Amino acid sequence: MTAWRPILSDPPAPTAAPPLTAWILTDGKAGDVGPCIGLAEALGARTRCHVVPRERSRLAKLADLAGWPAALPDDLAPPWPDLVLACGAPAVPFARAIKRRAGRRSFVVFLRDPRPPHRGAFDMLWMPAHDGPRGPDVVVTETSPHRIAPALLARHRTRPPAWAEALPGPRVAVIVGGGPGLDALPDRLERLLPEAGSFMMTPSRRTDPALAARIAAIVARRPAFVWTGEGDNPYPAMLALADAIVVTGDSHNMVSEALATGRPVLVHEPATLRDKFRRFLDGLYAQGLIRPFEGRLESYTYEALDSTKVVADEIARRLEAFRTTGRGGA
Repeated sequence: MTAWRPILSDPPAPTAAPPLTAWILTDGKAGDVGPCIGLAEALGARTRCHVVPRERSRLAKLADLAGWPAALPDDLAPPWPDLVLACGAPAVPFARAIKRRAGRRSFVVFLRDPRPPHRGAFDMLWMPAHDGPRGPDVVVTETSPHRIAPALLARHRTRPPAWAEALPGPRVAVIVGGGPGLDALPDRLERLLPEAGSFMMTPSRRTDPALAARIAAIVARRPAFVWTGEGDNPYPAMLALADAIVVTGDSHNMVSEALATGRPVLVHEPATLRDKFRRFLDGLYAQGLIRPFEGRLESYTYEALDSTKVVADEIARRLEAFRTTGRGGA
């Protein structure tokens, strides 16, 4: 089953150049969709999201490896877009198939490592600095692209939501991911209670419900807003309004989004980390961009990181070269 969802639907001004058309290709995971949408928004593209079913992806991958052209869903048909942004293993064979069929009509970008033998199949790859291959077609940034744009943060800071009005400072955003090794977080948050004016807390889809309940009970001992999944997602507003951000270190995207704010980012590390996540966090520690969360607030400054603009600008530059020469340009 396929699903298209318009992302940017405002028509351009009558005298404006036609906006880029873009397809986003993922299996629907938030961690894959978000970076793609963030780039499309930064480029001002008129965008459609396509969700590829995992079971169909497996068949397409087998066909692709055998040298047969993967069958595309009916909705992935001409007219081809100017740009394809793909992320996640299930999207690989479909992104390759589009590139083969669209040729010079579509500039195809794959986010993160598509793995051999697919690395040379796309016009551009984006890789995080702690992982993946390097080469003239690879753009590398330390943090990931995302939707937490400077204009979005400024809008929430200028016009905060009603729930934020009752929260005194310092306001601490608590952004909780998932997986094993996060059991020590509630105790550290409890030690933080005397310093925190208020809390804003949101779990992710991966957060263990029992852990989320323990954290919610602790932060409720101060003025707090805890998102239960109902209503508009307050995550961007939480980041914008926080005086400090406590985030679990299991997610490259969540740490990257926190660093877009310019606010102190205190990372609660899981008990175990994969090697590439260890490299990611250690690199940020070494630059003074993040600090370990030890149950107290930290005061420091840094220049907010906007990797989304860096990657979007590089896509725009290479897309222009691609239209002229048929090559993305390094």
